[in-house]
Amino acid sequence: MSSDTLSVGVLSLHNSKETKAILNAVEALGHTPEWLRSENTVVRFEDGQTTLTPDVDIIVNRLLLSNTDQPFEELGLAQTLNELRPMLNVPKATARAAHKTAAASALIQSGLPIPKTVLALSDEQLNKVREEFGSEAVYKTALGTHGGGAWKVDLTDLLTAKVGKRRAFLQEFVGQLGETPRDLRVYVVDDQVVGAMYRYAVESDWRTNVARGGSVEDVTDSIPETVRNLARQATEIIGLDCAGVDLIEGRDGWYILEVNPTAGFKGLYQATGISPAPYIAKQAIETAGGNVDVERVERLSSTLDDSIPSCKPVSRPDVADDTITIGFTEEVVIRGTSGMKTVVAKSDSGAARTSVDIELAADIGAGPIHTVSRVRSGSSKQSRSRPVVDLVVGIGGDQHTVAANLEDRSHMNHRLLLGRDILKNYTLDVSRRVENHREIADE
Repeated sequence: MSSDTLSVGVLSLHNSKETKAILNAVEALGHTPEWLRSENTVVRFEDGQTTLTPDVDIIVNRLLLSNTDQPFEELGLAQTLNELRPMLNVPKATARAAHKTAAASALIQSGLPIPKTVLALSDEQLNKVREEFGSEAVYKTALGTHGGGAWKVDLTDLLTAKVGKRRAFLQEFVGQLGETPRDLRVYVVDDQVVGAMYRYAVESDWRTNVARGGSVEDVTDSIPETVRNLARQATEIIGLDCAGVDLIEGRDGWYILEVNPTAGFKGLYQATGISPAPYIAKQAIETAGGNVDVERVERLSSTLDDSIPSCKPVSRPDVADDTITIGFTEEVVIRGTSGMKTVVAKSDSGAARTSVDIELAADIGAGPIHTVSRVRSGSSKQSRSRPVVDLVVGIGGDQHTVAANLEDRSHMNHRLLLGRDILKNYTLDVSRRVENHREIADE
């Protein structure tokens, strides 16, 4: 390495392909990557000084605020490190972006277009304004990701000002009548649009998220300059260095839906063949005073290298892995639009989807039903339809929004079954069990 080689840290406590791709891009550009994780990161406050290990020149903030029950802890961690080193996507801007109504407030105050949005702090006030939005409206939690915490509701739905611990709000439903629901994701890095794609909703759903099976189309070279400017302006107003900006076209023009500080790369790369990772690495290196070969950045962007980075910290044998272990049965908190309950769930690694009892789902306001899954039972070759509802599941400090199968489990011991959509995030210990006091027949 030359004397002007810089060290770029990526602050990420999860194993996402985006984190890996940024770290690999830093190394491919001739600089030193450091993955700031629980295994290797230490901050010392002593003798009037503060030191950070690993010692890096700049930090790329990839902490996820929307899928944890304690986002303030993550923000505090990011702010602690931001006091020591320059950071891309500083904590204040990340918090503003992740909280949808805070972002809406900043955008509209700066004159940018957003759909009509109302935040009410009581159930009574929220239901009182519901009819202003017409026959259909979008009901969202202020923190949410991958389309989770978002429901399309009609005039008959009773709403709560909070979904679990998270505030909720109403937003105008924007779309073109008779067309497959779609929106536009524009990825902005260092005031440059590096890629853009249309996202189309999967059949029987209205949300366009790639994580929910939505399809994508490359429009990097064809979107109007006015839309490019909207995406760049939104990123700047929120205060982010890089972001995925979601927009939607209505009868009166374009509206900004969200400005995502940790937007995924999978869908964009699938649509455009462009990875934002080298552009983010370039921005970090140049912000810290380093030099980058621009042509190499463009070449690297044609590959999404999400292989395990050489800098990934290795846990010592006597140090537990940071993956949380859950038992064959586990106490969890489930939330819907009108309430929450603590239940003992059963883990089933053979089930692709989580399943919830229909009566339990009704008690907490899970739903509305937004699609139907096709499932098979046992050795049967015949599949049957099963309704699916949104369900927010909290385990420890983590929160997951999944599309859960709705079924009658009243004759079973466990009214909630955790499938691979949740279990993939944990290590399963089938010997560990939590007592269930529900006295009904065995499954």
